[in-house]
Amino acid sequence: MHTHQHALDALRLEASGVPIYVQLRDQFLRLIGTGVLGPGDQMPTMRQVAVALKVDLNTVRHAYDELERRGAVQLIRGRGSFVAAQPPALEADAVPSPLDQLARQTLAAATSLGIDPQALSERIAALAADMEDLR
Repeated sequence: MHTHQHALDALRLEASGVPIYVQLRDQFLRLIGTGVLGPGDQMPTMRQVAVALKVDLNTVRHAYDELERRGAVQLIRGRGSFVAAQPPALEADAVPSPLDQLARQTLAAATSLGIDPQALSERIAALAADMEDLR
């Protein structure tokens, strides 16, 4: 199986409130960081990603542009996109932790419901304190 096909199969989108291009960017960074996509490997084409995930091509282009801006990918006109020879070291905040992902999803859901993020934070802290008291 081609590496880019393996990368395509690994991509998943969630209705989490996190923009699709950010989800794609972060997933590609994770694939590069874990070695699924190595230096010099050809990335799936933007069109392949758009078709496979049923998203707008411009959304995928935005993710690829972000990857290029971070130095993780080289876009070579007429040839495709390739993992950079020396991908940048992942910063601790480059790929969100599960805790960060959950926090972002929760904040996005709260905002969509018109709930003040600070009020939500205070309520979660109170519930956590109640749970500690029960232990």
